Amino acid sequence: MLKPAKLDSAALAARLQKGDRVALAQAITLAESSLEEHQTLAGKVLKVAFNPSHSSKRLAITGVPGAGKSTFINALGTWLCKQGKKVAVLSIDPSSEKSKGSILGDKTRMEELSREENAFIRPSPSSGELGGIGRRTREAILLCEAAGYEIILIETVGVGQSETEAQHLSDIFLLLLVTGAGDDLQGIKRGIMELADIVVINKADGANAATAGHYRQTIANSVHLFPAMDSGWIPQTLLCSSTESTGIEKVWNTAISYFEKAELSGYFQEKRKNQNQYWLHRMLEDKLIADFYNSPVYKTLKDSPHNELSTTQDIKTALEQYYASLAKK
Repeated sequence: MLKPAKLDSAALAARLQKGDRVALAQAITLAESSLEEHQTLAGKVLKVAFNPSHSSKRLAITGVPGAGKSTFINALGTWLCKQGKKVAVLSIDPSSEKSKGSILGDKTRMEELSREENAFIRPSPSSGELGGIGRRTREAILLCEAAGYEIILIETVGVGQSETEAQHLSDIFLLLLVTGAGDDLQGIKRGIMELADIVVINKADGANAATAGHYRQTIANSVHLFPAMDSGWIPQTLLCSSTESTGIEKVWNTAISYFEKAELSGYFQEKRKNQNQYWLHRMLEDKLIADFYNSPVYKTLKDSPHNELSTTQDIKTALEQYYASLAKK
């Protein structure tokens, strides 16, 4: 457990700006902590270390169970590091209901990438947050940028009802699929497919190569039936083998083509602006909710012997009392 009294936010920020991976890990731990004193320290570190000129390219990578997200990120991240890039991986794991910690520990499947000097891998629990991301993933991204990481790969929990939350953090939404996991569309939610900028069919090797090729064509045909994307980009469907590292370079070159088109049209800048507004609203909502739950008004309502009979009117009255108490401050 980090002890706030022993941490110097200015010194931590200075180490972070120099690319110190230990300092980066400590700063993310502070940001993810539920303790208010840790949150305050994390805010101070980010305020000092943040540099808007250190903008990164952010890729959210999601996929069906068994698609090989961690293995794919290991191959892509390793390839990027060998091209001289600094790569940060934020891997969001499902949380234990008891300990609230990560269940899967995806870092163990990124052994090759973890040995790269220019790589940073951070597994984080989702902590019950919907959308496939963690509660403080946005802050982790900003801290990674402050540490000089050019490319940030966000591994989401996996395809689900609300996995689309990751689009509010990333520049590119990459969907990883694999053959032999069910019917042709593998039960993927239409919303996920409509958001995917790049669809990659993984494990396209050996005896599975031909099947993967046919599946890629099926997915490509399906993608073209969806409404046009706001970016004007036509989603690309590609093949790769993470274990053999084939097709990885083509995936990245496709991502670069997307960035070039999005920046030229102004879509990239507009999307970042909209994302900032989205997270401002989310942060305000979280703060208001947390403050209300800690207020005497809520505690009175919760501890009432008749709280099981509370009606909408009771809650409305409680909220009015809370707002009135704020007005007096």
